[in-house]
Amino acid sequence: MYRNKIKELEEWKESANRKPLIIRGARQVGKTWIMKEFGKNNYKNIAYINFDGNDRMKRLFEKDYDINRIVKGLKLEADIDIDKENTLIIFDEVQEVPKALTSLKYFCENAGKYHIIAAGSLLGVALHEGTSFPVGKVDFMDLYPLNFQEFLLAIRRRKASRNIK
Repeated sequence: MYRNKIKELEEWKESANRKPLIIRGARQVGKTWIMKEFGKNNYKNIAYINFDGNDRMKRLFEKDYDINRIVKGLKLEADIDIDKENTLIIFDEVQEVPKALTSLKYFCENAGKYHIIAAGSLLGVALHEGTSFPVGKVDFMDLYPLNFQEFLLAIRRRKASRNIK
């Protein structure tokens, strides 16, 4: 399957001014799929962290925003060595651990070499008491359901999709 947003993700990866990226979108539009697919095709490793019901990650982000400590915890959770240049860190269902969302500010300010993408549903990525949103410290990408051209490609009608502008 192909999504047009893959190109936007590739541009984000190569950007000299790259910040952590938040993918916004309704449920079931393919946020998890696009993050994993992009990581699989563009990085040596993927550190995939699902925050949904993950008490270990809640505890990891409770203490402070020390990036070195957090990265060590992410390595343990994902069971993978995290290399700043060759590993995509994925925070999925980030709305479940609001302090993980706040931590993106500190990744931007103190550890800009890490490649981090976070996702949560439009209704779920919201502020919670005692947390702050990393305004100006993250990039955003909005993801919608497949458009008609992507749908045609997904059902393997490439010739028909070329006629759609």
